[in-house]
Amino acid sequence: MTDARPTWAALFDRAVAVDADERAVRDAVASAADGAADTARPDPDPPRDPAPTRVVAAPGVLTADLFVDGPARAALDLLRAHSWTTLVASDPLLDAAERAVARLSGDTDDALAADWRARAAAWRERVVGPAGDDPTLASAYRGGAMHVLTTDERVTSAAGGTALRARVETSAREPAAFARLFDPASLYEHAVDGTYEGPDRDPRA
Repeated sequence: MTDARPTWAALFDRAVAVDADERAVRDAVASAADGAADTARPDPDPPRDPAPTRVVAAPGVLTADLFVDGPARAALDLLRAHSWTTLVASDPLLDAAERAVARLSGDTDDALAADWRARAAAWRERVVGPAGDDPTLASAYRGGAMHVLTTDERVTSAAGGTALRARVETSAREPAAFARLFDPASLYEHAVDGTYEGPDRDPRA
């Protein structure tokens, strides 16, 4: 059966027409967060044991990945290229990113947000966190993600990292730092068990 969802490559090509930079992405994410409703959800998932192959990307990182050929895309390409890594995300986390995508692309491509959501939802592993919790941190805690990709300095600072680790067994990094430190051969050997033979998936499919 043919996958009817657009590829990442096709989504990136469409997003070029929007001409959004990282500042525009930050503004859209912040604006989309204002007044967002936190609706009732199913019972939260029990916390999963943390694993270094499991990663959460904040809404701003997911949005920047789509619109800007920069650090966010470089970091997420590493995950897309390795089938044994897992992007963990709750529905509210994707909701926040989808709202930001819609704000940026609505006047240029009013279908881009929905098409992005379909591709992202097919990629991520869904987790459910409690209503009222921060969707990024709840996804990390419930989904056992040991890495959080974010540009929020309140989380990536030394003080923020200490406070975060007191609640969740995870580390928060800027996408550029994650991409720089990501060592797939070492990670595969210790977390998956076996000999790393290189990327096993097209990151733009």
